[in-house]
Formats: sequence, C-alpha cells, structure tokens
Amino acid sequence: MPRTISEVGYWSGLAAFAATAGYDVVQILQIAGVLRFPLDEILIYGTSLCIVVPFILEMLAFHHLTARDKQFWTHASLIFTSIYAVFVSANYVVQLATVLPAKLAGTTAAIRLLEQTPHSIFWDFDAVGYVSMGLATLVAVPALGSVGFERWVRLSLIANALVTPLICIVYFYPRYSPKLLVLGLPWAITAPLFMLMLAIMLRSRQSR
Repeated sequence: MPRTISEVGYWSGLAAFAATAGYDVVQILQIAGVLRFPLDEILIYGTSLCIVVPFILEMLAFHHLTARDKQFWTHASLIFTSIYAVFVSANYVVQLATVLPAKLAGTTAAIRLLEQTPHSIFWDFDAVGYVSMGLATLVAVPALGSVGFERWVRLSLIANALVTPLICIVYFYPRYSPKLLVLGLPWAITAPLFMLMLAIMLRSRQSR
C-alpha cells in the first residue's frame, strides 16, 4: 500500500506541477496580448481548475507517507489544502460555466456579481484559496527533515510560504493595478517548484 500511495502522490504531483506551469504560460501570454477573450479566460480558469485535484492527492499522499509523530503538521496542511480546493473550485466553475457563457451571449448584466473582477466576491474567493495554499506549505515544513533531498523540499515549501504576503498585497491592496501582478510573479516559480520537489520526494518514500 505505501508504494501505491507514493505512486499516486508522485504522478499527482507531476500533474499539479504541469497544470501550474501551464497556468503560468497562459498568464504570460495573456499579459503579452497574445491570447485574447474568450480563449484567455478559458485557458486561465481551465488550467487553474486542473491544479486542484492533483494537488489534493499529492498532499494526501504526503500525509500518509509521513511518520506518525509528524502527521499533525501534514494533517494541518491537508486542512488548508481543502480550504484552497473549495474556494478556487467554486470560483473557476462559476467563471467557466456561468460567467463566460453569459459574456459570450452578451447577457452579463444579470450575472455581474459573479464576475471575478478586483475586489469582487469571487476575487476574494480566489484570494482565500491561494493564501490557504501558502499556509498549507508553511505548516507542512516541520514534517520534513533538514538533511538530504528533504532539505531542498523543505526549502521549496518555505519559499512558497514566503510569497504568501505578496499574494495578499496583490489581492487586497485597496487600489488594484496590473503592475501589482508583478508582486505575484515569484509564485509562478515557487508553486510549481514545490509541487515537483514534493512529488519526487514522495516517490522515494515508497519503500518506507
């Protein structure tokens, strides 16, 4: 069973990494003006939604493959991962299944409240989600060793957690500006990095 769990965690981690990297590429192409509506929104929300399930499974495998005396930390991480999953899934499903079709039909007036625009309700949903992801990586740090490859995984989690205050500024600064997105740029590196590093580590735990 541990081998099965490690394999699920490994491949789920790779899928989460690929989806996150895909989101990064789409976001860059949108900012550069290469992608335009509606393709940009379809790909941004679509790739973001594809992160959710693999990330949950990766963190679940991490919890089950961690020594019992450290499972408090991985359990806490799972809770924050679940908060992330609920909020971002609600957001992306609404954007893809309700808001985007309304935009294409020219009937956005009726669903204006549901649009993810700066400081809207679903903007806040997205914020809570990614802040929770940052907290999930922060509380997972004590579950990792400080030697060998685990040390590098630990550092990747810390790096992602340290980006969380920047994410808060991007989402909650009173006056939104596209320039604020630059503050969130480190996440485009730290998020896929920790997912990949953790996936590799989980595979190495299959014999434990």
